[in-house]
Amino acid sequence: MRALRPCSSPPYLAPVPQSSTSTLVAFPRQTRPRRRLQPFVLASAPAGQRGRRRSDDDYHATVRSLNSRGRHKPRKSLGQHYMLNSSVNEELVNVAGVGEGDVVLEIGPGTGSLTNVLINAGATVVAVEKDPQMAMLVQERFGSTDRLMVLQEDFTKCHIHLHLSSFLEKNHMERTPFAKVVSNLPFNISTEVIKQLLPMGDIFSDVVLLLQDETASRLADCSLRTSEYRPINIFVNFYSADPEYKFKVERTNFFPQPNVDAAVIRFKLKPTTEYPKVSSRRSFFSMVSSAFNGKRKMLRKSLQHICPSGEIEAALSSIGQPVTARPEELTLDDFVSLHNLIVKV
Repeated sequence: MRALRPCSSPPYLAPVPQSSTSTLVAFPRQTRPRRRLQPFVLASAPAGQRGRRRSDDDYHATVRSLNSRGRHKPRKSLGQHYMLNSSVNEELVNVAGVGEGDVVLEIGPGTGSLTNVLINAGATVVAVEKDPQMAMLVQERFGSTDRLMVLQEDFTKCHIHLHLSSFLEKNHMERTPFAKVVSNLPFNISTEVIKQLLPMGDIFSDVVLLLQDETASRLADCSLRTSEYRPINIFVNFYSADPEYKFKVERTNFFPQPNVDAAVIRFKLKPTTEYPKVSSRRSFFSMVSSAFNGKRKMLRKSLQHICPSGEIEAALSSIGQPVTARPEELTLDDFVSLHNLIVKV
């Protein structure tokens, strides 16, 4: 893995554990007044534009930033689609209510267009970037600020809870005990990232993501007794309160243009004290997964590896469900009650 250039003075983020393979770049705490950042223009800009700053990140700025790293297009293997419309980034930040002093996690900053808006809103950004070239590009673009830290690693494998909880405790607990997540996610890892983020209600208050439109719609509004009602909906409702589909983003706003539209969704995470009361979260989600593995089967059949069918029928009756109930007929509260009746931990 290509290491990023370290800063010259001690970073104020907790060091990465010796067992971690990630490379952390943190800019030192500084006391000088914060400068408002503007999108950058590379030296390769046309003669008439040299010395001028762009007001937005657009197609041409994105292509030039990639070319500066010896790249001619985003990497398809990483699901990279860069945002070309700065107004979409501004709306993402507005939805999350990002303001002065907030700590924000950004996953996959790419060329830094959303990072720029977050920093201008007054946030300190922890950016996790798997692509070493993009990590270096973002570091160089914002090298003059003390409000950015770059963690070069695959987010799905990094110790983000450790990094953020340590940082909040040491540096920002007086202002806010929670961080926020604002990200334009690669579509191919969105579900995996959601599963990793939502159980972190002890360090995150809000998670605002730009996802594939179909995924955002399904997560925000999925009714009972439909084919779209799945275990992920139970998971989302367990850890967040009323996920909101905010607005659609046309595919033409991205480079390269994906085959589908996107949308912004907001998850307001529950504090850990408000999680449904189950004896074991692991056994609860295992039961839910088993229930949906045989979606058209009655629960008394799909869950009989947990306990006899007769006990399942009795439990269903006690929570007001018919003995012939199927998984798509049960709410989160129903599954919680059923688990606590039939699963012995």
